[in-house]
Amino acid sequence: MKRIISVMFGLLICFSANGAVDKKLVSSAEKYLNSITGLQGEFNQIANGKTEKGTFSMLRPGRVRLDYKDAPIQLIADGKDLYFYDKSLDQITTVPLTSTPAGILVRKKIDLQNADIKVTETSSDKNTFTLTMNLRDKEGLGHMAVVFDKNPVKLNSWSVVDATSNKTDVVFKGLKAKTDFGKNYFQLSRHKTVSTSGGDDFYD
Repeated sequence: MKRIISVMFGLLICFSANGAVDKKLVSSAEKYLNSITGLQGEFNQIANGKTEKGTFSMLRPGRVRLDYKDAPIQLIADGKDLYFYDKSLDQITTVPLTSTPAGILVRKKIDLQNADIKVTETSSDKNTFTLTMNLRDKEGLGHMAVVFDKNPVKLNSWSVVDATSNKTDVVFKGLKAKTDFGKNYFQLSRHKTVSTSGGDDFYD
């Protein structure tokens, strides 16, 4: 649980590299992300030599869900907050959606050139291109690189290095457009919640 939380907080990214930025690639990624309404597919997460698999779902604006296949963990964003649900403890920790990369990907309007998140470096090969992203005016928190397929442009993977140099890679597989999620698909039932700001409360 702590590892997954640290991964998501690691996505509050900043990187001080001064690499070249290809504005065409940034615009291409931005156009693609703004064209998405909903997606669903599989993911592989690799961290500390361990691989976790699961299902990734997204519905803009504001909703994300990750179901881990062999871990008692579920992540759900309901448009306002992101909930880390530990099924083994029946316990939820909540953080603002705006403090995670999920918040970047599912904003109503995604701006990679003038918003609080900016691209500091781009790279490209035959089949993919990569954007390294930066949280403006905050250095030393780590960095995140998002990889896109080129033709057609599609989310491929992301890689995060947090402030303690822990690296987490997430690779997506079989992502397809999907918007017909059930009414409560991005909601959690009533469980005890541990607030990151201190004190317990309940989320319905």
